[in-house]
Amino acid sequence: MELGKFKELEEKIKDLVGKYSVLKRRNHELEELLKNKERELGEASISVEKINEERDAVRTRVDSLLDLLQDIDVLP
Repeated sequence: MELGKFKELEEKIKDLVGKYSVLKRRNHELEELLKNKERELGEASISVEKINEERDAVRTRVDSLLDLLQDIDVLP
């Protein structure tokens, strides 16, 4: 009867070790995925910053052109 309990314990330990290996591998995969997403987020933030800078530059140019147009007297 004692041998049966040792076999049962051995199976449970093997099962736990197998689950641990799977979880460890999955954790590594998730860490890599997180690193990739953080990199993508950084790249997206840089893109948004550049787009905002371009928008501000265009807005400044449009404003200056509108100011020039206001100075033009079209009525005779």
